[in-house]
Amino acid sequence: MITRRTLLAALPLAGCGASATGPSASPGSAAAPAQAPAFESVASVPFDRFVEGVKSEARRRGISPGTVDAAFAGVRPNQRIIELDRRQAEGGMQWEEYRDRIMLSPTRVQNGRRMYAENTDLLRRVEQRYRVSPRVIVAIWGVETNFGGNTGGFGVVEALATLAWEGRRASYFRNELFAALKILEEGHIRADRMRGSWAGAMGQPQFMPSNFERLAVDFDGDGRRDIWESRADALGSIAHYFNRNGWRDGEPWGREVRPPPGFSLAGADTETRRPLRDFARMGFRDANGGPLPTDGPEASIVLPSRGSGQVFLGHHNLRVIRRYNSPVNYGLAVGLLSDRVG
Repeated sequence: MITRRTLLAALPLAGCGASATGPSASPGSAAAPAQAPAFESVASVPFDRFVEGVKSEARRRGISPGTVDAAFAGVRPNQRIIELDRRQAEGGMQWEEYRDRIMLSPTRVQNGRRMYAENTDLLRRVEQRYRVSPRVIVAIWGVETNFGGNTGGFGVVEALATLAWEGRRASYFRNELFAALKILEEGHIRADRMRGSWAGAMGQPQFMPSNFERLAVDFDGDGRRDIWESRADALGSIAHYFNRNGWRDGEPWGREVRPPPGFSLAGADTETRRPLRDFARMGFRDANGGPLPTDGPEASIVLPSRGSGQVFLGHHNLRVIRRYNSPVNYGLAVGLLSDRVG
């Protein structure tokens, strides 16, 4: 399920959430009837004139008139989208509540184990091609769209057009709108089926259109990159995203640890990366009290945001998870969920 995370998870790879920063929305939020906003917009032109300008530019970019007309059929400014965009401030949920009630709920863990088992063959083939852990693929799939069950209730073209017209981040969303039109032109999805979050994140992986262009794959070989309904394309695309962002095959994402006596959360060095043996020498132990391994990839201390004392050591692959979506709590929760579903 997606809160502020989704656009993060699908924005260009600056660091998802894809980690440029930005807003997101619950893809399951019902879209209010499209209508002109009841409050003053920062848009400088009427919506109809804005759409005509987009249509003209799309045709100059090589998008066919038929695709353009189908994409904008019935599209109007959606007040609900503008409201969600302006109300995107991240809440103050404590780490423990976010971890246990939202991300690692018993239902999510149970469903994750079931989906992992049901898709063993597909996940094995995806892993063979992209060398990305099937467990983290399933974890991302679960937290982004509830294993494909909640991919969004907004028309992507209407959402992007509304946000590009409304004006706060017009350039970004206008570029995403043209990327969405290109997807339609290439025949990967019909306009009436191109649905996603209020911010335009699409399909089971919740990719923004520009990320789709670069990272979605046709894993089932049918000639289309259908991240909406093809499970193979969706899971293959998640794996491709991680592969392109430097996932290290066979390495862990991190682990919970017990810090040494006198350890201060307030003064913790979360920037320096050290060999695991250095943390062992400093008195860090495994969460169960056992010794840390003396070999393994470099790690750094990771502290949950708004947490009450849990401490982790994060490896390179945790940073890769956070390129899909940047908040530290998201990355930790995905890592923990991946440990539980496999």
